[in-house]
Amino acid sequence: MSVFVNKNSKVIFQGITGEHATFHAKDAIRIGTNVVGGVTPGKGGTRHPDPDLAHLPIFDTVAEAVAATGADVSGVFVPPPFNADALMECIDAGIKVAVTIADGIPIHDMIRLQRFRVGKDAIIIGPNTPGIITPGECKVGIMPSQIYQKGNVGIVSRSGTLNYEATEQMAALGLGVTTSVGIGGDPVNGTDFLAVLKAFGEDPETEIIVMIGEIGGPQEVAAARWAKANLTKPVVGFVAGVAAPAGRRMGHAGAIISSEADTAAAKMDAMEELGLYVARNPAQIGETVLRAMRENGIKA
Repeated sequence: MSVFVNKNSKVIFQGITGEHATFHAKDAIRIGTNVVGGVTPGKGGTRHPDPDLAHLPIFDTVAEAVAATGADVSGVFVPPPFNADALMECIDAGIKVAVTIADGIPIHDMIRLQRFRVGKDAIIIGPNTPGIITPGECKVGIMPSQIYQKGNVGIVSRSGTLNYEATEQMAALGLGVTTSVGIGGDPVNGTDFLAVLKAFGEDPETEIIVMIGEIGGPQEVAAARWAKANLTKPVVGFVAGVAAPAGRRMGHAGAIISSEADTAAAKMDAMEELGLYVARNPAQIGETVLRAMRENGIKA
């Protein structure tokens, strides 16, 4: 099992003729992703110049791609000024999961998008995300797919780099992943920790969850509080930014301490009080997962 994407997902790439979408579409296909086409306005009906993707149909609009292929997932490789419009096009066309990689989408565009999607059945992952991967089945994003192996650990992270770090640590310990979701580090996210925790809670093959947060905002603690009240699965938590000074943006646009409760130490203290297994050092995430599994009788 998995959350949001799997071997049956039918994936398109918006901006598929661009350099980055081309590279990551090829890697997605290599690991088994069912890529069924792409969208580049003005190039509908043409062939992709890369011979490895020349078999894929190209459409002018997402609606045309969905009608012709039955696509239900889109990887959105569209520049920030036009990204929110591309996402609204996805929602209008009936795409169920849209993954948007771009960093720096204007906040007012994301607010407009959030209003637009009210009442509509669509999951938006990102912006400023490495994407989502269900190992061996489906990848939509830019993560290095070779480090992910199949297993029973669900990962949700604001940081792409720490997502990779945790994954490699777990792989070295013989632990694998059901699905890894990067929610993105921008101030306004399409999908938050709570939504992903709920999805992992309902997935029978995800037996333990890793939640990697950052300084800034209350969503890590809110998700931990929900987990304590609603989850029977153990959750391992880590929050990046222990040494970050207050009031200064660090890395992601959303990573800024605005109050004492936003610090990494305060968040990890709250997580521990709520019953999470907390790794205080990023180098300890993998071993903390292994300890939590052993203490809960979960096999790798």
